[in-house]
Amino acid sequence: MQTGTQKRWFRFSIPFYRDCHRNLTVTAAEIIDELQANYPELLLADGFDDAVIGLVEGACREPVVCYDYARCLEILMGQGMDEEAAEEWMEFNVVGSYVGPLTPLFLHDWRRE
Repeated sequence: MQTGTQKRWFRFSIPFYRDCHRNLTVTAAEIIDELQANYPELLLADGFDDAVIGLVEGACREPVVCYDYARCLEILMGQGMDEEAAEEWMEFNVVGSYVGPLTPLFLHDWRRE
């Protein structure tokens, strides 16, 4: 909810937000449902729904959807690409595609690599 020019610092429903912070299992589908309900202006990367991990916020920028880069590669390899082809596709066609300030970001999660 907005009051004047002041923005609410998050737009997720309180139960969803609490579940995330309690480390309860939140599925990619639930994350996308919350994003679409509360941030309808955000852009999603086609075909990578199972790799969505949340929202990225920062100073002087609008929030954007964040995806797990390694999971995106797994999705592409599941469609028949080898690892090298999947990485090339990700870099050129996905990560390298800027479609405006709401372009999704892709996280390299070094904790799992």
